[in-house]
Amino acid sequence: MNSYILHIETATKVCSVALSNAGKLIACKESISDGFIHSEALTLYIEETLIEGGISLSDLQAISISSGPGSYTGLRIGLSTAKGLCFALKIPLISVETLLALSALAPKGNQTVIPMLDARRMEVYTQVIASDGSMLQPLDSIELDATTFSEFEPFQVCGDGAAKCKEMWQHRNIIWNEHLLSSAKGQVSIAYDKFQKKEFENLAYFTPIYLKDANGVRR
Repeated sequence: MNSYILHIETATKVCSVALSNAGKLIACKESISDGFIHSEALTLYIEETLIEGGISLSDLQAISISSGPGSYTGLRIGLSTAKGLCFALKIPLISVETLLALSALAPKGNQTVIPMLDARRMEVYTQVIASDGSMLQPLDSIELDATTFSEFEPFQVCGDGAAKCKEMWQHRNIIWNEHLLSSAKGQVSIAYDKFQKKEFENLAYFTPIYLKDANGVRR
């Protein structure tokens, strides 16, 4: 039985749309731009992804969205698009935390994974995830220094926030995947698991995880 899910990632400078069927990726369209092209590109990427996957909107069983943290504007654009489609198609909305989706893309191994998203200056949105998927440190916005996360070494880092600390941490026991950025592809397995368990969001009341407001002030 087909279980088509459309995945939308707009939490960072990456605008990404993916399509999966029964937990398997079948199409993806994405790009990165300093100009935040999400409002112009998202609808086009959805159309192109569906065409590549050989289906129409009416074939979708659910839509997953990157739920944050990340760019205030990007998250709102992605969520409003996803909600509009879910309302129109009468299908459920699935949320996937941005950092969990990012960590799902990291190379599998015995190392702890620390995904990082840029949160301005020396701050990052981050959490610490063990190799077995358990949470060692919860989601938060923190300011990096020379010894941050030393108790978790060795570990691997990924995401657009990692570049902030690469020079400062160059002599530490760390695997660098700073070029591994957020992508809707990271939502596929997590969203399918939630779909099977019917872990859906309330379309009227669901809001993203911001951690900070639009002016960068911590909530």
